[in-house]
Amino acid sequence: MPNQSIREMLMGLTKEQLVEIIEMHSKSCIALDGVWFQSIEREEGMDAAMRHDANAWERFTVTEAKRIKAFLGLGEHPGLDGLEKALCYRFYANLNEHEFEREGNRLVYTMRKCRVQAARERKGMPFHPCKSVGILEYGGFGSAIDDRITCRCLSCYPDVTDETCCCKWEYTLAE
Repeated sequence: MPNQSIREMLMGLTKEQLVEIIEMHSKSCIALDGVWFQSIEREEGMDAAMRHDANAWERFTVTEAKRIKAFLGLGEHPGLDGLEKALCYRFYANLNEHEFEREGNRLVYTMRKCRVQAARERKGMPFHPCKSVGILEYGGFGSAIDDRITCRCLSCYPDVTDETCCCKWEYTLAE
C-alpha cells in the first residue's frame, strides 16, 4: 500500500466508509474552526475573536461556494434552486440539522441544530454571538452562488426571534 495514492485508496473504499470519512473530516473542520476561535477568545477576548472570525468566514464562504457551484455544475445564475442544492453540500451540512421553506422568490434556510452552539453549551461556555459573522457567511455564500441573491437574518444569536431554531436566514432572488 505505500505506493498507492490517497485517491487510489479512497477509490477502494465502500460508500459507507466514504460517508464515514466525510463525517470525520467535517467534524475535524468544525473542531479546527472552534479551536482557533477559542484560542483567540481566551488570549485576546471575544471582540478580537469575532473580528478574526469575520475575516476568515468572509473569505472562506466565497471559496467554498465557488467550489460547490463548480462541482454541481450550477452555471452563472442558478437562482434559489441552485442555492438550496449548494447549501446541502457545505462542509458542515451533514453535521447540523437544517430545513428549507420556499415561497416565490424567497428561500428560508433554518438551522434546527447547530454543532457549534451545542458544543459551547456542553462545555458550559456562553453561546457564540454568531449573527454578525453569519451575515457575512450566509450572505457571501448566497451571492457567490448567484449574484442576484441577497440574504437577511431572521433569527440568530444574540438576536433570537425564533426560539425553535438556532438560526434562520431569508434569501431573496432579485428579478
